[in-house]
Amino acid sequence: MIVAIDVQYTNDKAFVACVAFNNWQAESPFKEYTTVVNHVEEYEPGAFYKRELPCILKVLSDHALKPDTIVVDGYVYLDAHQKPGLGKHVFDALRGESSVVGVAKKPFLDIGDEHAIYRGESIKPLYVTSTESTQVAKQHILHMHGKHRIPTLLKRADQLCREFAKSSQNLSEKFSI
Repeated sequence: MIVAIDVQYTNDKAFVACVAFNNWQAESPFKEYTTVVNHVEEYEPGAFYKRELPCILKVLSDHALKPDTIVVDGYVYLDAHQKPGLGKHVFDALRGESSVVGVAKKPFLDIGDEHAIYRGESIKPLYVTSTESTQVAKQHILHMHGKHRIPTLLKRADQLCREFAKSSQNLSEKFSI
């Protein structure tokens, strides 16, 4: 099982979405999961993982998910080799039981062109890092379903967490006194 996870923040609350699929070319997930994390950490420049890691671990725990591979919105390594990013912190927290692929939309200081891929007709690359072979991870992301820059299932994870956040806020407003 492969999962793509994304997080949407509202004040001190996080809305986490996870889409599960069986192969890299899947057009749609076989299952979608959501969870809420209350009282998330403030964003800390250079330590994004402190805010996002607990959210990722909670959705996996809440739904007893043990994926083979986790795709995160961000980097595994911030320097492409050693400096841990969100994905490496996820990998370590799970004791290496799942490989992690990081897909970022913007370049990071020490990430070179060897991590860039171009999907569809986009002139903007995605940047791929991984706990396994970066070359293999790049091929997986390149061959994911969808003709645009962002693969269909990664876009779905983003949409799902935004929809979940919005519907939760609407419910809160509806029932507030």
